Amino acid sequence: MKKLLFAVLFLGILPHTFAQKANPVLHLLPAGTRVHENIAYAQDTLQKHRLDIYLPQQTLDKMPVLILIHGGGWIVNDKYADIGYMGNTISAILQQGIAVVSIDYRFATQARFPAQIQDCYQAMSFIVKESGQYKLDPSRIAIMGFSAGGHLASLVGLANNQRVPAFYADGKVQPFSIKAVVDYYGPSELTSLGNSEDPKAPEALLLGESPVARPDLARAASPVSYVDKNDPPFLIFHGEKDQIVTNRQSKLLSSWLRISGVKQELIIVPDAPHFGKMYDIDAYKDKVIRFLNEHLTIK
Repeated sequence: MKKLLFAVLFLGILPHTFAQKANPVLHLLPAGTRVHENIAYAQDTLQKHRLDIYLPQQTLDKMPVLILIHGGGWIVNDKYADIGYMGNTISAILQQGIAVVSIDYRFATQARFPAQIQDCYQAMSFIVKESGQYKLDPSRIAIMGFSAGGHLASLVGLANNQRVPAFYADGKVQPFSIKAVVDYYGPSELTSLGNSEDPKAPEALLLGESPVARPDLARAASPVSYVDKNDPPFLIFHGEKDQIVTNRQSKLLSSWLRISGVKQELIIVPDAPHFGKMYDIDAYKDKVIRFLNEHLTIK
C-alpha cells in the first residue's frame, strides 16, 4: 500500500479517469482553442505514441511551440494529466499566441530508458516535419515538463546539442531549435534520489536496475550529465516541502547551469508539495509568460 501511495504521489497529479474521456481538459482552456487530437507521431499504432496540438483561437503563421511532457514517475499518467491542475498557466500561454503540443510517451514498464527520450525526440521530429500544416515555427521551440516529465524536458533540452545517437529511435541525430526549458520539480541526478537503492522504485524501473546498482545508466539518464555552456535558458520551479522529489534536485541542476554560464532561475515555492495548484497561481504564471516571451521572441 505504501508503494502504491508513493507511485500515486510521484506521478504529479491525483488519480483520475482522463484516459476514458474525450479531452477532459479542453474546457479549462480559452474559448475558441482548437485541438488536433491523438495524432500518431511515430508511424505506428502504439497508444503512447500520440500527441495533441492545441492552437490559439487567433492562429498566426509560424507560431512558436511549447512541447508539454507529463509527469507520472515514468510509469503512469497521460498527456492530459498536468494540464488538469495547470489550466491557468496553459491558458495564458495559448493567449500569447503560442501553440501547445502535449505528448504521450512509453512507460518504463513498457520500455526502459532511453525509450522515453527517444519518444520525445520523435514527437518533436513530427512537429518539425508537419509544422507547415499546423502553422508552427520549428525554429522557436520551448519544452515544459512536470516531475518525471520535468526530468525528460530537462534531458531533452540539455542533450539536444550533445547529439547522442542512442537518444534517437533510428540512431540518426536531429538537432532541434530549443529556445527555452521550463522544469517543474523534475529529478536531475538519479543516484541522489531518496529511493535510489530501491530496485522497485520508479527510477529503477526506468533503468532496469536501481541507480546505485548501475550508476553508469543513472549518469546517462541524469540531466546534469549534459549541462554545458551552449544549453538553452531554464526556468525551474520546485516545492519547499516536496517530499517525493526533494528540491535539492532542482538546486543541483540550477547550480550546474549557473557555473556553466547558462541563464537560469530557480523558484522554490513556499510550503508547496510535489505538485498542485500552488504552482498555477498568477505570480508563477506571469513568470512563465515573461520567460517564454523573452526567449521565443514574441512581439
